[in-house]
Amino acid sequence: DIDVESGELQVNKYKELTEKIFGLYPNIKKIAITLRESHSANYNGWSAVLNNRKEFLISKKYEIYNIVDRVGAGDTFSAGLIYGLNQLESDRESLEFTVAASCLMHSIPGDLPLISVEDVKNLTGGSESGRVQR
Repeated sequence: DIDVESGELQVNKYKELTEKIFGLYPNIKKIAITLRESHSANYNGWSAVLNNRKEFLISKKYEIYNIVDRVGAGDTFSAGLIYGLNQLESDRESLEFTVAASCLMHSIPGDLPLISVEDVKNLTGGSESGRVQR
């Protein structure tokens, strides 16, 4: 019973959803879900949650203006999560890396994420100016 078109999401409903899935599928260890607040076609709030059965983690939220392409953000989210869970030290770091990677993907046309791990880490570290860094 979530109104995904309202522009506002009730995060507690996603906690309930993940707990229900854990009850149905006891072998699942972690669940991550993207949270898109659709204010308009080119302006969205973007965040995610991750439940690891011990903690329900909520990521930082990014306000994304002038979206170039929403296609591919889910693929990049999944790839970022796989990378994070295998390369980073905690579920919190993995979630923040994942959300930042998929946030950046909104500024790139098509499905090929032309971003580096360093680009993503810069964004998670607070570099949100949009300046080119080389």
